[in-house]
Amino acid sequence: MPEDHDKDAYPEPPSRTPVVDRQSALPDPTLILSKLFYYSVDLPVTTFRDIVEGIQSGRKSSYYHQKFRRVPELTQCREGDYVCYYEAEMQWRRDYKVDQEIVKVIQERLRACQQREGPSYRQNCYKELQQFEQVSKAFQSRYGDLGAYASSRKCLMKQKERMMAEQQKA
Repeated sequence: MPEDHDKDAYPEPPSRTPVVDRQSALPDPTLILSKLFYYSVDLPVTTFRDIVEGIQSGRKSSYYHQKFRRVPELTQCREGDYVCYYEAEMQWRRDYKVDQEIVKVIQERLRACQQREGPSYRQNCYKELQQFEQVSKAFQSRYGDLGAYASSRKCLMKQKERMMAEQQKA
């Protein structure tokens, strides 16, 4: 600010933040509610969780993904056993997702090799290229042409048709 300004019109700002002067002797209700919540809900729940985790710490698994037991395939289910049909369908869907991830990993390895080797990748990445062709061919033969509503039953019928076509060729 220039030196010739009017100090009454534009007073200097305070150099320190003023201290709030409390007018009431009553305690702050938000502080009371937060303490009440902490001691009545948060502390007991946290203590209970810590005790349970301490008991279970000896049985922790070293894997972070869920392990499913293998269930019978659709061909091994008895007729009318809908629970078995459902379990087989869920097993097939898990297998399908695993196979998709396998193809993605192999494809990422091939892309990394192509990026690393440049124009001569066909010669230097031959092993990765062969592995990708093998994996993608196996995935296509099992899951290709199933459509958007793929299921274990459709996959089984496709496998049966492929086996019948091979028998007719022989």
